Amino acid sequence: MKKIVLSIVLIISICLTLQSQVNDLKVTVLTHENEPLVGATVYFESLDLGAITDFEGIATIVGVPNGIHILTVSFLGFETLTRSVAIQQSQEIEIQLEEIGHHLEEVILQSSRSTRTIKKIPTRIEFIGGEELFEKNMMNATNISMVLRESTGIQMQQTSLSSGNSNIRIQGLDGRYTQLLKDGFPLYGGFSSGLSIMQIPPLDLKQFEIIKGSSSTLYGGGAIAGLVDLVSKTPEDEPSLDIMFTQTHAWGSTANIFYSDRNEQFGVSLYGSGHIQKVYDAEDDGFSNLPKTRTITFNPKFFYYPSEATTIWLGLNGTYDSRVGGDIIAIEDGFDEMHTYTEENSSKRLSSQFVYETKFGSNRSFQFKNSISFFDRELEVPDVYFKGHQTNTFTEASYNWNDVKTDWIIGTNLYTIHFNEDENISLQRDQNDLTFGVFANNIFDVSENWILETGFRADLAKDWGFFPLPRVSLLYKDDNGFSSRLGGGLGYKIPDIFTEEAEFIHFENVLPINKDLLEPERSMGINMDFNYETQLFESIGFSINQLFYLTAIKDGLLLNSTDDTMYEFENAEKEIVSRGAETNLKFSYNDFKWFLNYAFIDTRLNYLPGSPQKPLTARHNGGSVVMYETSIWRLGFETYYTGEQVLSNGNSTNDYVTMGFLAMRNFKWGALFANFENFTDRRQSRYSPLVLPPIDDPTFPEIYAPTDGFIFSLGVIIKPFGNESEHH
Repeated sequence: MKKIVLSIVLIISICLTLQSQVNDLKVTVLTHENEPLVGATVYFESLDLGAITDFEGIATIVGVPNGIHILTVSFLGFETLTRSVAIQQSQEIEIQLEEIGHHLEEVILQSSRSTRTIKKIPTRIEFIGGEELFEKNMMNATNISMVLRESTGIQMQQTSLSSGNSNIRIQGLDGRYTQLLKDGFPLYGGFSSGLSIMQIPPLDLKQFEIIKGSSSTLYGGGAIAGLVDLVSKTPEDEPSLDIMFTQTHAWGSTANIFYSDRNEQFGVSLYGSGHIQKVYDAEDDGFSNLPKTRTITFNPKFFYYPSEATTIWLGLNGTYDSRVGGDIIAIEDGFDEMHTYTEENSSKRLSSQFVYETKFGSNRSFQFKNSISFFDRELEVPDVYFKGHQTNTFTEASYNWNDVKTDWIIGTNLYTIHFNEDENISLQRDQNDLTFGVFANNIFDVSENWILETGFRADLAKDWGFFPLPRVSLLYKDDNGFSSRLGGGLGYKIPDIFTEEAEFIHFENVLPINKDLLEPERSMGINMDFNYETQLFESIGFSINQLFYLTAIKDGLLLNSTDDTMYEFENAEKEIVSRGAETNLKFSYNDFKWFLNYAFIDTRLNYLPGSPQKPLTARHNGGSVVMYETSIWRLGFETYYTGEQVLSNGNSTNDYVTMGFLAMRNFKWGALFANFENFTDRRQSRYSPLVLPPIDDPTFPEIYAPTDGFIFSLGVIIKPFGNESEHH
């Protein structure tokens, strides 16, 4: 009996010893790209044991007893993972977390022409997509100006009160130095750049990609300040339908509709937009702040997939736009002896896009694309009439291949511009340009931490000469959330008459381009940025990006007066130099996000005595955006500061602050939203007049602040089916 009791006690002791045995568990947490996640939480809730991952993505939990336990791994911006873990001894496990939504690391940037993700490309590319782009659609459903205006270091410069025309300025440089692309096609150039920003509706766009600084290697001349590539939505396996209606208190009505669908062999996307704006006078001075506008846009695309490796698509884009601004009485009731001033713009766009792309295996591809575009514009103000037609063509063939450490692209393209002015206009400023280019670009993984990108382009422009354009960028990244990029390159721009200065005077008495006397504009640019991402206090996501840049333009194109009536273009004797810095901060906590930005822009005209700051360019700009986002609600509060500017006459302007508030409520069928844009009603007329007398022959000062003031809008988005995850 004694032996039996001792045996039972021994067995129980052994069981208790085994049951109480504890172990160490080492958990390595990685992204889908096998990069370590710093600050991820690894936790056994039932045991009340856990740890935080270190700089190598490793969390060590001490004292885990034998048995089967539920392990939870979480990190802000990633799907929380829960799994059962059998513990019998000290061991190591590896876990990958999937990112939530449109996280930047998973984004493939089309403007890079590479299949790499954003964090593995040495060229600095800013990305706007997903929720942020959707939010800007609600703020302005008529065109893309809102998306660009609220990006750090980008200014939308309004050139006409009567037409509302605006040009994009990147880092203080005129709009003609920025190249606009859509799906990799040059969008507008020369004459067709007029009113361009105001005629691009945003609902069919999937993402924006912005490169600041010279980017001429891949896309040719003109990208001295940078480029903006608008990437369209493409058909997916499930059909998608978006219907959007917006109404403003300033009597602006907009309707947008986008539909897409595909099967194994065919796909289609259809986009249509209509906008009606009644003439609007914000300060009751008798002149329009928003012109009477009628705009219709239609953009069908047809896709053919003959095999899994090949895609062929054809797109057509048509836009009709009519704008009448100026004297309210003349617009609404007709002309009389006193009320005679109006500015009338009528324009038509029609363009085609064709793309053939095929893959050879998993690492090689060939692409051929072509576009033809037509643009007509008629501009009429009292005693001034301007009308012309422009035809552009773009053809390109490129070949890509990559392996484990390197990506290559080589290609050639041909770009033609033909502008023909109406024969009834005496000056006859017709212009024909043809540019042939070849290019090569390489991205090479020097090591785990260093990536080098080099490129070279050679352009031959008819009547203007040969342009060699090298470019180089270097990326350093470590496993602790830090990265840095350094890059630079050369650029050029062929002269044409379609500058901001010529637009401001309606091209009146502007002499033709003299190819015998003028030189192309040439540029050199360099930029460097630093990035850091981490977790603060384990629950607050934090990231910072700091950019420094310098761009110098030689032989800048100037419009000078020859006498009291005529204007001619000349090359500047000294450089235009733009230097500055941009700072972007982001904080995130649960459903809250806070974005802070600041831009210092120092653009000097060295060809003038004293090298003054470029007119209408604020040296200091800042912004703050607070967002609250859940599956049901989206609330946003924005504040933007624009510093003092200098006018062409040397006078200084007032600085000002604008504020906006957006509220959206999601439903299964779509969403309702309200937007309070510039609700503090900051506008230029509060500081200085927008129109100077006499009424029948008014003078319009330069525009340096908002002209329309507070705009309240209500809207509805209807999504009968498809892409619910995009907005929920």
